[in-house]
Amino acid sequence: MIRLERRADPSDFWRYGTPVVAVVLTILAGGVLFALLGKDPMTAIRTIFWDPLFGPFAGHTRAQIGIKAAPLILIAIGLSFGFRAGIWNIGAEGQYILGAVAGAAAGLAFYPADSRMIFVLMILCGALGGFLWAMIPAFLRVRFGTNEILVSLMLVYVAQSIVARMATSTLRNPEGFGRPGSRDLFRWESSSNGTLIEGLGLHWGGVAALAAVVVAYVAFARHRFGYDIRLAGQAPRAARLAGISPSRLVYLCLGLSGALAGLAGLFEVTGPARLINIGFPVGYGFTAIIVAFLGRLHPVGILLAGILLALTYVGGDMAQLQLQLPRAAIQLFQGMLLFFLLALDVFTAYRLRIGRGARVRRVPQ
Repeated sequence: MIRLERRADPSDFWRYGTPVVAVVLTILAGGVLFALLGKDPMTAIRTIFWDPLFGPFAGHTRAQIGIKAAPLILIAIGLSFGFRAGIWNIGAEGQYILGAVAGAAAGLAFYPADSRMIFVLMILCGALGGFLWAMIPAFLRVRFGTNEILVSLMLVYVAQSIVARMATSTLRNPEGFGRPGSRDLFRWESSSNGTLIEGLGLHWGGVAALAAVVVAYVAFARHRFGYDIRLAGQAPRAARLAGISPSRLVYLCLGLSGALAGLAGLFEVTGPARLINIGFPVGYGFTAIIVAFLGRLHPVGILLAGILLALTYVGGDMAQLQLQLPRAAIQLFQGMLLFFLLALDVFTAYRLRIGRGARVRRVPQ
């Protein structure tokens, strides 16, 4: 009775309308979820989406949205390069963690020296840490044909073990009375990543995120590198015939996404997170995957999607405090967005046919 029929041409409506429809369905499904938990759905949705922007504490929460959006956008921009080329880096969370660890370790090696050049060195080491961690799945895929999805994902758990080890031994604050965690990098002027514009939550991580959006837009629209990526993702055989090296693209895309994730980790640990501790990972690397797809892998779309997901972070925290909603419910609400986005995305290339005599069939790829 139901079948999927390939469209002659991809649907422009579903290509650009899917994120909007996914957001609407997420709000509706989230309302049902909140009702089942015994909360007023309208109040919960208003708390998540309206109050952070226009509520009584909007001056503070708007800044928090900017702070949380920066790492999401920076990581998602890096992921978009690989995703467009069919290279699936699912372990950006690990690269984000290693960037924070490498950058913090580089800075703390000079403590308590007073020089802003230390912060520059930390930025370079943060990017290098994420880059080198991403090179592991890149090398294994090129050399042995392993699946970068599995390798990059498993390396996340290795990275979490490393940051826990650093917080309790190598980078532990010697003046912290035995408590796990490094020195407070935010209080140390040489490594502090403070707010540049009050009220917007803009720190150097936000500047890097905006710069990444501009550079990615130019690369995809005007540069040969962006063309090679699009061709490799849409027509791999044609890309090989055109002389585009698949191995080179793997190294470039994974390396770039790892470096940007490492930068996001460095700016986070020197700003909002303040120090390396056992609980440093906050899931930005995984949430950035939702941001990348919600933004349709387009730099401007990723910018808007990053702000939207940051809004759900801040609004979700408010809902937990004001409505006593469990954290798991907020995470499920955010996960619904990716579920609906992927479920609806099939209609870009396929048309749903319902009727008597219809049957499910496989459409040739």
